[in-house]
Amino acid sequence: MDQPKNKRNPILIALDTPTLDEAKRIVEQTRQYAGGYKIGLELCSSEGTLPVIRAISALGGSVFLDLKFKDIPATVGNASKVVAVDGVLMFNVHCDGGMAMMSAAKKAAEESAAHIQPKVIGVTVLTSIGQQELNDEVGVPGDVESAVLRLASNAKSSGLDGVVCSPQEISALRQALGAEFLLVTPGIRPEWAAAGDQKRIMTPEQAVQAGASYIVIGRPITAPPAKIGSSEDAARFVWESVAPYL
Repeated sequence: MDQPKNKRNPILIALDTPTLDEAKRIVEQTRQYAGGYKIGLELCSSEGTLPVIRAISALGGSVFLDLKFKDIPATVGNASKVVAVDGVLMFNVHCDGGMAMMSAAKKAAEESAAHIQPKVIGVTVLTSIGQQELNDEVGVPGDVESAVLRLASNAKSSGLDGVVCSPQEISALRQALGAEFLLVTPGIRPEWAAAGDQKRIMTPEQAVQAGASYIVIGRPITAPPAKIGSSEDAARFVWESVAPYL
């Protein structure tokens, strides 16, 4: 099933690779079935943030820049000005950096975007963190969902366009924050893929049905099981699983 031109594609493929050549190879194989690409710390540290954005954009891929800014408001605002360039669909900051910091990022994106203003979203609780880690290691009391709701509410009040959350929090966030607030969900694992280091997970079709705006998928597509085939095959399977629900 090819990707219809008039259908929203929520699939963001994570380019968690050490080299730009490898990232470009994945884009070339999968762009027919992708709504965009997540680039993060590994690739940007290896090859440079702006060169990577330009290279992925040149191949026709929209970029979700996943650098999770967290610092004082002035520093995050200045960094946001640098990355609010053409080709960037959205970038993120940590919600627990505070409301002033989140507001600074959003203001910088509004003032600096060259043509199309990127969305700014907040990271709530990492999907690798479960209940025990949240309470005993991070030192945040209460349950994960309550922490996510609190941080997401702060993000919306700060003017952000949405948040990163696990699929398990989608329904609660939709009810609390409305239909237009973006929910970007990592922790997506097709039934045929291993969970890896993700703890709060859901299948692509489950996440889309629950109300995810975007789903982020990495290793199941970039390094699929042999039984699935190539990255292109994996991307096609994921697209075919979510297309009926769009």
